[in-house]
Amino acid sequence: MKKILSQDEKFQRMLEAPLPGLIGKLAVPTIISMLVTSFYNMADTFFVGKIGTSATAAVGVVFPLMSIIQALGFFFGHGSGNSMSRKLGAKENDSAEQLASAGFFSALFCGLLITVFGLFFLKPLALALGSTDTILPYTEDYLGIILLGAPYMTAQLVLNNQLRFQGSAFYAMIGIASGAVLNIILDPLFIFVFDMGISGAALATVISQFVSFVLLLLGAHFAGCIPIRLKNIRCIPKCFSEIAKGGLPSLFRQGLGSVATIALNLAANPYGDAAIAAMSIVMRITFFAASALIGFGQGFQPVCGFNYGAKRYDRVREAFWFCVKVSTVFSLIAAVVGFCLSPQLIEIFRKGDANVIQIGTTALRMQCLTFPLLGWITLNNMLFQTIGKTVPASVLASARQGIFFFPAIFLLPIFLHLTGIQLAQPVADIAAFALSIPLNISVIHELKMMSEKKHPL
Repeated sequence: MKKILSQDEKFQRMLEAPLPGLIGKLAVPTIISMLVTSFYNMADTFFVGKIGTSATAAVGVVFPLMSIIQALGFFFGHGSGNSMSRKLGAKENDSAEQLASAGFFSALFCGLLITVFGLFFLKPLALALGSTDTILPYTEDYLGIILLGAPYMTAQLVLNNQLRFQGSAFYAMIGIASGAVLNIILDPLFIFVFDMGISGAALATVISQFVSFVLLLLGAHFAGCIPIRLKNIRCIPKCFSEIAKGGLPSLFRQGLGSVATIALNLAANPYGDAAIAAMSIVMRITFFAASALIGFGQGFQPVCGFNYGAKRYDRVREAFWFCVKVSTVFSLIAAVVGFCLSPQLIEIFRKGDANVIQIGTTALRMQCLTFPLLGWITLNNMLFQTIGKTVPASVLASARQGIFFFPAIFLLPIFLHLTGIQLAQPVADIAAFALSIPLNISVIHELKMMSEKKHPL
């Protein structure tokens, strides 16, 4: 049985434990959570791929809406969690309780609004997401069921992030990973055994997400975390101001990511279902690799938040540079493996479809060339966001799949056609990396100055 730490014990661990071991302990559960979650996203694509190319493309078309649902969950989850970790580091537990409740119930309500409006405008929404005439029936079947799970999809992401930021990453992992494993089991059962087709894939996802939601609620109780109660919602304007400061970068990152996927689907539309399916597969593969980086960075965030709140700025900088080194080495290895095995990776999802494999292989190899830059971009984004630097965090969060991606996806295909679509994300990655350097210099210099002011020679 895992030992439950008190808030005081968590506080001491965050401020005193050696950083490599501490970050590793917090990162391993989040890496597992991210990889398993990403894997079940790919499992949907894999099993639906057995139905046909149009069904595979439909999953890719709906993915942006799922990203919007996730964006709201991350907005309230990261927004409340970031602020909670700093409040707990500063021993302001009452404020942390208010933030936890405000974040959870706000996410639940926003998810309910998405369900109601999404079902009412189902067909126009499916077309707006980039469906072609051949993809539309599959999109409507898949989307109509996915929308039913929006309320607890958003709320479970809040619970997951609040658990992490309180140093209870193990319980967050159990909740997320259990639902993901269940999804992988239910997918083939509903799709093939019960002959439900793409609707079965959607139902498997909704049931699995609900199980994760329930387990995370139980995890928050058993981990001795900040209680979530309606009566704790006080000082509403102040709470939402705190949540917005910490959550806006996540909203920009996830929200623009979903819009970027819609733009990608629309750009690929003239080249047929094969192009949409290929880019959808590449997106899932690269997200799987990036999820390990994100999971590792999430092990850094509670350490960063607690120590920043406790004015241990030297420890914040030390943790950041340690994580940058580790994530860069990992991303370089992943890029080399991905480049060499690109055809084989694409073929897993659409075996025998030469057109999809050819388009996907080229796109994946192009993205592997810039993948080593993602460790630096991701860790800088997490640093800025966790210490409350809303403007630089939001700018950098918007850069990779927004500020730089949109011009690339609209302009490059005009001159390079399909190759322009395949090149859009790598070009945006290079530009985001360049932008992150001056932002990093400014924030790291400020941390160094605050540390010297606190501990003058």
